[in-house]
Amino acid sequence: MKRIFLIGYMGAGKTTLGRTLSKVMNLEFIDLDNFIEARYHKTVKEIFAEMGEEGFRQIEHRSLIEVSDYENVVVALGGGTPCFLDNMDIVKRSGISVYLKPTEDVLLRRLIKGKHKRPLLANKNDDEILQVIREQLAWREPYYLRADIVFESSHLENKADIVRSAEKLTEIIAKM
Repeated sequence: MKRIFLIGYMGAGKTTLGRTLSKVMNLEFIDLDNFIEARYHKTVKEIFAEMGEEGFRQIEHRSLIEVSDYENVVVALGGGTPCFLDNMDIVKRSGISVYLKPTEDVLLRRLIKGKHKRPLLANKNDDEILQVIREQLAWREPYYLRADIVFESSHLENKADIVRSAEKLTEIIAKM
């Protein structure tokens, strides 16, 4: 029985690496945000708009509890998931946690490129996005650093890099 939880800031590569890692390890892949959207038939953005952040965090918490009982899975958590309620304690009790940690420059580049998909960043310029990254990481990173493994995730630029990173992470996990 294996449960691997990928945590980190938005743009860290949780879904990108998680999909490949699950294939390399022959495990199911679950993206927690997608799991929530399928369960509630609404986007995370719609849930936030209707219920506010507190309502979303309760749904997210219940969903995490549910998937933490699944076996043989790689679960990509939302960037804020570990930072609310006792979510990081649930993760630590349930399986192996991996903090995907790219450099600040890589995060900025990835988030600028995909800012149209992220409501928090959509109307911000590059300097404002960097400020958001710095402010949020300042309070989120203490939660992220509770992970069992801190894994550098700046090198997820193409399929070969992603496969190499998944294989490397598989070796690290196997030693635990």
